[in-house]
Amino acid sequence: MKLKTALLASALTAVAFAAQAQEVTVMSWGGAYTKSQVEAYHKPFTAETGIKVVSIDADNPGTPIKAQVEAGNVSVDVADVEYSDAVRLCDEGLLETIDLSMLPPAPDGTPASEDFIDGALTDCAVANIVWSTVVSYNANAFSGDKPTTIADFFDTAKFPGKRGLRKSAKATLEMALMGDGVPAGEVYALLETDAGVDRAFAALDKIKSDIVWWEAGAQPPQLLADGEVAMSTAYNGRIFNAAVAENQPLVVIWDGQMMDFDLFVVPKGAPNKENAMKFIAFATDTQRLADQASWISYGPARKSSGAMVGKYSDGKTEMAPHMPTAAANLSNALVNNFEFWVDKDAELNERFNAWLAK
Repeated sequence: MKLKTALLASALTAVAFAAQAQEVTVMSWGGAYTKSQVEAYHKPFTAETGIKVVSIDADNPGTPIKAQVEAGNVSVDVADVEYSDAVRLCDEGLLETIDLSMLPPAPDGTPASEDFIDGALTDCAVANIVWSTVVSYNANAFSGDKPTTIADFFDTAKFPGKRGLRKSAKATLEMALMGDGVPAGEVYALLETDAGVDRAFAALDKIKSDIVWWEAGAQPPQLLADGEVAMSTAYNGRIFNAAVAENQPLVVIWDGQMMDFDLFVVPKGAPNKENAMKFIAFATDTQRLADQASWISYGPARKSSGAMVGKYSDGKTEMAPHMPTAAANLSNALVNNFEFWVDKDAELNERFNAWLAK
């Protein structure tokens, strides 16, 4: 009897292990963004492979990934992170390396290494989208002239009302300088200097008493829709979703947009590493990246996906004009300098937190 019991227990353990092996846990940012990934990546991946996708969210997935790996208790297989986090986590040895040769070619046979836009592939990460932090406003907040530039965000005399800002040095300092008249192409050279950092904080000082801080991407559209702020920085896809899918009177100002990548990474020690790699290869093929763009207005990281981007899931809204990469939206756009933030993140966030506490 003991032998039978032992054999049964062993068999059940094997079945449980096999069941666990047929899943992959993916951590992302929540809201409309996660929904776009579920529709474009998760559901078709499970349909094709039989591997279940467990979707979980975090305000910034880079933070729990670092904590899990350092604690030796990793429960996430794939995480969607910002570029500077991907580079830093890789440099710290907290991510698995990714064999880029596993990525499928473009439909015309172009190798993935040539099909992804410049900077979208690293030793530890594969980009899926190009997104932007933009300024947005509630059209009902202003009865006369409407704001049109990032400088207007910092002009509470001409455009009164509360301002929403992400509670982070990154993007906030760059946008403060652009709002103070610094052209996008000169921002990082200025931020490398003490005078440039001082100028950014001086610009923020002008509106500090009117700032409502946000930390999660779902907050700015809600703050705007509820009238708690008149204008806010926000992720462009979240504003698109609120305006088009939820019919909120929210408008994007593309002037001074700050563009960035989001990338998939695999934490060191991921429990389902093999499935994680399969998921990344599937989710970042040409068709899947184009499919995501029909759910949210983030640009695909593959060149070959662009021609496949059509209408929003409502069947009528053309997505191309709503992409950060649309030509009309690039006149004063800033691409995040991830190397700058890898070097300066700790220093500038320390100063930012000290400024907040004043």
